[in-house]
Amino acid sequence: MAEKKFPLRKEEKINLLIDGINHAGEGVGRCNGMTVFVPVTVPGDTVQAEVVALKKNYARARLVNIIEHSPARKEPECTHFLSCGGCRLQHMDYGEQLRLKTVLVRDSINRIAGLNGVTVNETVGMDYPWHYRNKVSLHVQECGEGYELGFYEEGSHKLAGFFKEGAGSNSGCLLVDRELNEAALIIEMLINKHGDKFHLKRRTDSFFRHVVLRKAFNTGEIMVVLVTRSGDWPQQKAFTDELLSLWPGFTSVVRNINDGPPGIILGGENLILAGRDYITDRLGNLAFTISPLSFYQVNPVQTMIVYRKALEYAALTGKETVIDAYSGIGTIALFLAGQARKVLGIELVARAVEDARQNALLNKINNVAFHHGKVEKLLPALTARGLHPDVAVLDPPRKGCERKTLEVVSEMKVPRVVYVSCNPGTLARDCRYLAGKGYRVEEVQPVDMFPWNAHVESIILIKRAESRM
Repeated sequence: MAEKKFPLRKEEKINLLIDGINHAGEGVGRCNGMTVFVPVTVPGDTVQAEVVALKKNYARARLVNIIEHSPARKEPECTHFLSCGGCRLQHMDYGEQLRLKTVLVRDSINRIAGLNGVTVNETVGMDYPWHYRNKVSLHVQECGEGYELGFYEEGSHKLAGFFKEGAGSNSGCLLVDRELNEAALIIEMLINKHGDKFHLKRRTDSFFRHVVLRKAFNTGEIMVVLVTRSGDWPQQKAFTDELLSLWPGFTSVVRNINDGPPGIILGGENLILAGRDYITDRLGNLAFTISPLSFYQVNPVQTMIVYRKALEYAALTGKETVIDAYSGIGTIALFLAGQARKVLGIELVARAVEDARQNALLNKINNVAFHHGKVEKLLPALTARGLHPDVAVLDPPRKGCERKTLEVVSEMKVPRVVYVSCNPGTLARDCRYLAGKGYRVEEVQPVDMFPWNAHVESIILIKRAESRM
């Protein structure tokens, strides 16, 4: 077989106009008829780039020089922007980010899903798109005779030093809540003071692994989770006592035991060092308990926009039975329960189901029930027992819904589906499937849950074609 000839060569330097971005936030251009992805570029840039990889249908290149700057290009706010990789769009005007996210969602619906005539609204952004994250997970890394907290630089295990005393405005992450940045600085100092240096000498794997910080946006409660390997920590009490003396307001201080492989942040065992093992936040009129293992949206301001739009699309009158698939700790289910006859939540994570049930009790809501298991297995079982939902809310992880879940929803002929998606690609795939099973995608509302990143959340209204609900 003859070797495939590419219109470009590896290490070749090319000039091209960037006219879009992909789902990873990389600039997209074309050269000699081939699509080329170039990180850290902005639509409207004319650039020189060097080809670093050739694939069947596209090439990847690194930015060498900007020949002509796009009007939407800006100077990044963070000094770690190029190395960290956590904010892929800080070099781009925020208004342009919102426009391009709308284009990404619209393109996914029109081109990938092959659906025409769908209303895709403009992406809802933030008035102040900084310091919005209510949770941060930091690596703890050995450095010389001590420890350092931070994020890994992109594609490496080298730590970006975010939390340095005396760093002033450059201390911490610009996306993370300011109080959590301050807390990280204190915790780094205390780990170095009370971290038992013998662990550095006696172990090939670090005793301290991660620090996870969470803040309840509307109550101000803060949780500290110190992730370590198992074993004695003689200075554990001294660490905790000094932490509370420096910051008495911590609601929860937990040591999480994780002897698992790298890449898994939290283990299954929690030891309460101070306070309780949860914090409480409020969304609207509802209260929610958040444990170390709970999934909870990291952008509380935009979360309310998503949930209100989901409630609008559900169009509840008080008579409906609602299924909330992938229900987590019950936030959407409880948000909808006040306007539905009955809500059933299905969730795979056992602790999340426990939290959801506790949250229902906390809010004195008795028309909800939460079931533990896989959606694709439980939904058919509930159907066999006579379940006939009027509305199905689908809020899957990034990989989208399992095909079996969509099959059951279509076989049940649920009149109205509200799909909450964090991935335009899998959203398009799932919408295309439902459209082939008698459903009509009517409206999409993108919401910018993650400013300065390429991710975009979408809420989608889908109806059965014969349904007038």
